[in-house]
Amino acid sequence: MISILVVEDDQDLNQTVCSVLKRHGYSVSGASSANEAFSLMFDNKFDLVISDIMMPKVDGFELVETIRQLDHNMPIMFMTARGDLESKQIGFRIGIDDYMVKPIDFDEMLLRVGALLRRAKIEANKRLTIGKFVMDADEHVAYNGNESIAFTMREFELVFKLLSFPKKTFTRGQLMDDFWGIDTNTSTRTVDVYMTKIRDKLADVNDFEIVTVRGLGYKAVPNES
Repeated sequence: MISILVVEDDQDLNQTVCSVLKRHGYSVSGASSANEAFSLMFDNKFDLVISDIMMPKVDGFELVETIRQLDHNMPIMFMTARGDLESKQIGFRIGIDDYMVKPIDFDEMLLRVGALLRRAKIEANKRLTIGKFVMDADEHVAYNGNESIAFTMREFELVFKLLSFPKKTFTRGQLMDDFWGIDTNTSTRTVDVYMTKIRDKLADVNDFEIVTVRGLGYKAVPNES
């Protein structure tokens, strides 16, 4: 089960966030301070941290800096009343992955948590091989046999995402959230444009195909012959 740590000194909000996440199938621990969070992290492995910025003694910025010294990859999201650009710039510079301003819309929070966890899972799997087709996420290169395929960065990430979950359908909205950001104004039809370009580049690949799921989105289906 995916484990999330919520660091928030407002006890009512902490309990509410934990309850919402638990209702959606996550294992959740709550901490009311950064020091309590450090203690929990010493004894437990978490997949994601959601933290306030303004907390007594050790604030959220210092918490993130300490986490990043130990773990460069775990997703971290700020959940704070500080909506100023400077706080956001500091947060992203020290290594957070997302930023929400209070009051929190819990439906949006769940969308963002899901997107962060999906990205993290993709990053954890650095190499994919399906038949003669190989993708290396460290080098961002793809090969069909001995022939390299010239994907753009976003094309590569889209194909890697679909192949990481073979036969799973991703809606256009999910793909937009993951690769264009939840706040983008870009139309979901952009996904269709990218998929057309990707299919052109995969024309000689016989080990799988990108399938359109009518009315929903796309999935990668390995050929079993």
